Amino acid sequence: MGLKSYIGFSLLFIIITAVVVYIIQPGNYEVAVYGNSLDLPIMWWIIAPTIILFVLTILHLLFYGTLNHCKLKGFQKDEESIIEVIKALLLEKTDNRKFKTSGYKNLSSILKQFKLGVTDNTFTSKSETLNDTVSKIKDIKAGKYVEDKALKLSIDSKLAKQNLINKVNEQVDYAVDVLKRVDQYSDDVVKAAFFNVLENKSMTTVKKVYTNVNLDKEMALKLFLKDIDNNEFGLTNEEILKITKNLNYTKEEYITLAKLYKEILTPDKLLNLFETLSNENETALDAYFYVLLELEMIEKLKDLLSGYGDDEYKPFKALLDLKDAGKHYSLDDMVII
Repeated sequence: MGLKSYIGFSLLFIIITAVVVYIIQPGNYEVAVYGNSLDLPIMWWIIAPTIILFVLTILHLLFYGTLNHCKLKGFQKDEESIIEVIKALLLEKTDNRKFKTSGYKNLSSILKQFKLGVTDNTFTSKSETLNDTVSKIKDIKAGKYVEDKALKLSIDSKLAKQNLINKVNEQVDYAVDVLKRVDQYSDDVVKAAFFNVLENKSMTTVKKVYTNVNLDKEMALKLFLKDIDNNEFGLTNEEILKITKNLNYTKEEYITLAKLYKEILTPDKLLNLFETLSNENETALDAYFYVLLELEMIEKLKDLLSGYGDDEYKPFKALLDLKDAGKHYSLDDMVII
């Protein structure tokens, strides 16, 4: 029975009781206590205890009803708070909110000891904000850029970094801006921006920003490939020398570089480039010998090789011997053997 129904039936009971008593005994009754007397209709003496009980009952119900309402509000508030804690954990953020109930407080403590993540499975809950958060996290992990205003990602989190990488992958002009201010971004973000600019911008634009970047071997290779496809506005020998200087190329990687450029550089530029490289770094000497061999500069190659022992640069010496014997093989053939 609800409070309103209880009040209604109680008042009806009191009224009926008063009417019945008044009809049966309409007279008065006097009570005297320590010289004080109170003369009231008998009806009032009968229903007075009922009225007092009714009032006390209402006060009792109101007190415990209010108490239960506060507890329910506490549960509801904690339910909302635990959702925020879950969201924070998914977004790799710290949440130190307080809980009113011991159960939710304990649950929050347990959850914070786990690393929560989002799977590819369909996610549904009664919380629309949680559903939306999970959906956005899935988008980020799928490579889509999500506006950060709603998620408020922690700048140092992996999720924020992935979202930023997604942005530079999607927005090439933003990627150019990143390369202009590389000191403000992590290496992963800069690398993603560099690859996007290489793929979608002209060599003219690339040449304006690549010097801001600390190139690794993968980045340098892609830059050289871009240069080869756009050689008319490409890199100078000086620029190529500067790029390779700090990459610690192996001799095989220098030979690969020679193979890339032998078709697009003039013989003089190709020769000058790898002669300079070999003078600065002995590891590039194999590539220089390869260039001499490709340019049919046999006498110069023989002269250079004569300064080394019999056990050094055997593949090149063997190729020269084969050429002298009228047989033509390339360095690639020797490597395969």
